[in-house]
Amino acid sequence: MHDIRRIREDGAAFDAALAKRGLAPVADAILARDADWRRVTTELQQAQQRRNEASKQIGVAKRNGESADALMAEVSELKDRMARLEEDERRLAAEVEELLSGVPNLPGPDVPVGADEDANVEIRKVGAPRERNFAARDHVAIGEGLGLMDFEAAARLSGARFVVLKADLARLERALASFMLDIHTGEFGYTEVSPPVLVRDQALYGTGQLPKFAEDQFRTTDGFWLIPTAEVPLTNLAADQILDEEELPLRFTAYTPCFRSEAGSAGRDTRGMIRQHQFGKVELVSIAHPDRSAEEHERMTTCAETVLQRLDLPYRVMVLSTGDMGFSAHKTYDIEVWLPGQDDGKGRYREISSCSVCGDFQARRMKARFRRKGEKATEFVHTLNGSGLAVGRTLIAILENYQEADGSVAIPDALRPYLRGLEKIERVR
Repeated sequence: MHDIRRIREDGAAFDAALAKRGLAPVADAILARDADWRRVTTELQQAQQRRNEASKQIGVAKRNGESADALMAEVSELKDRMARLEEDERRLAAEVEELLSGVPNLPGPDVPVGADEDANVEIRKVGAPRERNFAARDHVAIGEGLGLMDFEAAARLSGARFVVLKADLARLERALASFMLDIHTGEFGYTEVSPPVLVRDQALYGTGQLPKFAEDQFRTTDGFWLIPTAEVPLTNLAADQILDEEELPLRFTAYTPCFRSEAGSAGRDTRGMIRQHQFGKVELVSIAHPDRSAEEHERMTTCAETVLQRLDLPYRVMVLSTGDMGFSAHKTYDIEVWLPGQDDGKGRYREISSCSVCGDFQARRMKARFRRKGEKATEFVHTLNGSGLAVGRTLIAILENYQEADGSVAIPDALRPYLRGLEKIERVR
């Protein structure tokens, strides 16, 4: 959510920032509705003031034995008028909020301007793809060849964009989640949380999925929403709270199932596990001091990168362009892992984590505030979120990067303690 005062002060600058996202101007429409709201609010305050004055005059007239009929009629008329004004005030306030809620966050000044992912900029590349003397296969061919990845069974159970993992692949998925959580809690000080995966409207509104992206979510028959990521419940732990400055930053992590309808991805990544309706993810969330949120963004990205480094998986870090950023993001780093089996064995970097700083955009929507030491006034916190990492895509990366010529898959050294020393996944006989 945006601060309306910023738009009042310089609507042209606000529209110029939105133009970097490729969006049309909105300041005039918002300010016109805001002007209506302020006019009605002023009229309501004036009517309230006059009613109070007239009520006092009625008391004086009655004490003096004078007729108060005209004043009483005026008060009655004012009461009716105030009821109409109050209704108009609520309606216009809701309309202003609706307009503001549909406007994405403004990009940071150092975010590259561009229409889409083609304008993203590589920040660094870590590790090199492995040399192999055989043609790389993708994770579907590897998983099905092992007899441990079953898309047909999943389709019978649930339809497209689901998978059944069995035996050592199911164990690998579980091991990855534990491995990631141990790093983030034990080395980087995140607090592990086991949150609900069903949330109310207000939680999704707070992080920016509602109202604009309702079609991308799954909803239950009794009105709850399945979380698209643990960002939603973790960030909302600060909703409607006033924190002490000394408490910041709060750092949370969780491993949860995530659910997305993928409404806007028809025809994209239909093969395999890249884009599914249900997937597991370890999420990182920070509730940060505004003065240190940029520093926290770099730290969070480092935390996510550390997982890939420990697994010895090649990757690169991209800063997303204005046209490729998410709705709530002020700036985003995408971490892309090398998948040698993609694009018919030619290989390709694919997103495995997005780390975003949102400024006070989400905090305003969820009323998450803090108070500086020694001050009475409150300020909005800054929120950040990132994948640390997407577990399914990490499993894909291990299958494709650690595949061997005979169809087996070696286990990265760092994961072997989580798999009771298992060194290799081989075909089920």
